[in-house]
This record gives sequence, structure tokens and C-alpha cells, in this order.
Amino acid sequence: MGERTRLGLGVLGAALALGGLGDMLLRVTPWGINFPLWTVAVVGLAVLLAMRGRVGAAGEGRWLILVALVFAAGVALRDSPVVVLLDFLAVLISLSLAAWRGRSGSLTRAGLSDYVLGGAYAGVLTSAGPLPVSVTDIDWSEVGRGRWKGQALAISRGVLLAAPLLILFGALFVAADAIFERLVRDVFGFDLAEVFQHLFLISFFAWSTSGLLWAGLMARVPEGLVIRRPRVLSLGIVEVGIVLGLLDLLFLAFVVVQIRYLFGGAGRVVSTAGLTYAEYARHGFFELVTVTALALPLLLLAHWLLRTERRAHERVFMVLAGVMVGLLFVVVASALQRMYLYQQEFGLTELRLYATTFMAWISAVLVWFVLTVMRARRDRFAFGALLAGFAAIFAINAMNPDAMIANTNIERMEEGKRFDAYYITTLSADAAPVLVDHLPGIGDRRLWRDYTVEEAMRERWGTKRTDWRTWNLSRSRASRLMRAV
Repeated sequence: MGERTRLGLGVLGAALALGGLGDMLLRVTPWGINFPLWTVAVVGLAVLLAMRGRVGAAGEGRWLILVALVFAAGVALRDSPVVVLLDFLAVLISLSLAAWRGRSGSLTRAGLSDYVLGGAYAGVLTSAGPLPVSVTDIDWSEVGRGRWKGQALAISRGVLLAAPLLILFGALFVAADAIFERLVRDVFGFDLAEVFQHLFLISFFAWSTSGLLWAGLMARVPEGLVIRRPRVLSLGIVEVGIVLGLLDLLFLAFVVVQIRYLFGGAGRVVSTAGLTYAEYARHGFFELVTVTALALPLLLLAHWLLRTERRAHERVFMVLAGVMVGLLFVVVASALQRMYLYQQEFGLTELRLYATTFMAWISAVLVWFVLTVMRARRDRFAFGALLAGFAAIFAINAMNPDAMIANTNIERMEEGKRFDAYYITTLSADAAPVLVDHLPGIGDRRLWRDYTVEEAMRERWGTKRTDWRTWNLSRSRASRLMRAV
């Protein structure tokens, strides 16, 4: 049997095992320890297949599997839905880029189009499931040699083809007649709908992992996926200069207006006629976040479209882009000041905290834009932005956002400021230790349905029994604390 056929069969076998394991572990929610366990199994089998199949792993993307394991562990650490979602997305991005650049190629010098198209390419290969490895890589004539092997292979194919048809028609017959449903349960002793659910999950996880393993170990991945700029889409320095110059003037006009608020502080905001905290902060922060988020892609697109016919053209672009970046930092400062004033008056929420964190990430990426794109090192920009994104998600895990929100708002309560007792009870189990510590200070504040904070917490975490697969450090700690109150 050839080496490629043997590796292809290993991929199918590993995918089938991961499908069964995924059904067993990930069927129950909310995810906890089950997700990192399954991720470890995926990575472990991929490494084992690579070693047995002598698959070279000289690409820079191979180190991203460690990043995937770190963020998978975050799902078992934090309970906040937003944090769990960010960890899950980080795992998907890490594994897709590892599949794309695990065997060969560079990540540090890959451009933005390489990252986007490479991730999409890995996603397409993964979505193909077991079809490519079954059709192109496994020589079934080698597998079917011998009298009994050929018959066993034919029987296996027949069973695989018949299984979905039996499930489909059987489910329809069970739904159509109660007596037939009772007969199926008495004879086979199981619920057909539950069996269908198990088979669906096994098929889903097996399909996805087979495609991912094939993309990472066997697929022929192109070295470069750079989108070349068509000549018809290129722009001269006049067009680009007019666009950036006019935007710089607009940004400058806004910054001039903002200077007095930045240096005037809260007194200037309050004393301005008809200007309240809500009008100044609530209706300004998210608009400025949007401006900052749109400006960076605009600068990257303008740099990509620019037709640098002379060295002077590039210098003009750098000056105009540098002015815009400098003004953007003032816009960021204005946005952060608005949010600070708003939080001082109304407290901290998840949306406000995550939006502020996003602004911090954008600021870091803007600095990296200056150090790379504006110094003729555009090929290094994408990797730095990716690392900044991973660092931001890791920092979010480390800061424990829900606990920070609860602690900030309780400190405001102790200072005699407005306090939303109901909101803090909607936070995840990450905030439970802070709430338990301050229950005496919170007292018997009444919530919706005349609950107290303690009663609401006890209902959420005090009496709930969980499956071991959904074990999570924050939920376990919250349950233990509430039982001890």
C-alpha cells in the first residue's frame, strides 16, 4: 500500500474517531472542559498522522496550533459569552492558518490578501470534508486487494449508502404511525430521533475534521495568494492626494473643535449650553469608533491602489497618510475621553468595555501601520495585526471583564452614585466572586419579580447540577460560593 493511500486512510479513520468524540463531548452545552479536550484530540491526531506519514512541517503556521490550544483552554476558564466567542474565533483562525501554512510558507511576510485568501482557501478545503481525500489521494484498488478485503470494502460502502436512507424513511414512518413508533422502541430500545441527532453530530464533526486534516496534511496549497492590482484599478498621486487631502481637512476641522473638550475636562462639557453627558458621550463614542475602524482599511486600500510612478509620489502619500494617522490618534483620544466621562456618570457595561478594548487594539494597529506600511514594509503588516488581535483576546481573558464590570459598578455604589443592581445579576459566573464578597454592602435591593441580588444569584448558580463535560472554572467557583453563603 502506498504512503499517500495509507495517510489518506489514517485521515479518514482519525476523522471518524473525532466525529464520535465530538458527539460524545460537545453534544452538551454550555461548553466547558469538553471543548479544550476535543481540540487537544484534533491537534494530537494531526501531529500523530504527520509523524507517521512523514509529513514535513517547515511552515511558520505550525506554531499556531499552540495558540489554538491556549485559547481553547479559555473556554474552560471563562463563562462570559463574549469571551468564549472570542476564544472560539481565535481557535478557528489559528487552526485554519496552521492548515494553510503548517507545512511550508511564511506568515510573517504574508500580505493581507494572503491571510484573507489563505483562510478562505483553508475553509473551502475543510468544507469539502472527506471527498477530496477519498477521490484523489486514496488508491482504492490498493485497499481492495485480496478476496475478503474487496468484499469487506463493498459491504462497507453499501452500509454507508443505506444508513442515511434507513434513517430518513424510518423517521418518516415513526412520525406517521404511533404503533410503528412503539414497535421500534420495543424492538430496538431507543428513540429514533435521538439516534438521528447522534448520527448528525458524528457526521458533522467527522466531515469537518476530515477536511481540516486533509488541508493541513495532504492538500496542495499554493505558496502565494497575492491579489495583484489590475492596471485599470490603479490611481495616480493626484486622485489619491485629493482624497486623502480632503479627508485630512475634515479630520482637522473635527480635531480643532475637540481640542477645547479634551483640555477643558468635564467642566467644559457640562457648562456648554445644551450639552449633556448623554449627548456628548453616548451619541459620539460609537460614531468615532466607526470612523477609526473605517480609516485604517481606507489607508491600506489607498496604498494598494497608488501607482507610484516617482519616488516623490510615495513621499506625498506618506505625508498625507501620516497626517491622517496623527489626527486619528486625536480622534481616538476624544472617543476614549467621551467614554471615560460616560462611565463616570453611568457606570461600566460590557458594550462600553469591549468597545474601549477595540479602540485600544485599533490604536496598536495604527502604530504598526506607521512602522510597516509607511516604511515600505507592507508585507509585515498583516502578521503584526494578527498578533495584536491575539494579544487583545488574551488580555480580555486575563482581565476577566465581567468581574471588572461588577467591581467598578459596586465601587460606584459605595461612593453613593447610581447603581443598577439588576444589570450585575445578568453578568456571567465570572462576576460571582466579586458579587459574593459585596453581598452585605448590596443588601436587599429589589430586582425584577421582587428578587434580591442574592436570591437571583442563588437561582442561577446555587442549585444547578451540571454534566462533567460542561465543567468550567468560573461556573464551578460560582456554584461553590453560593452553596457556602
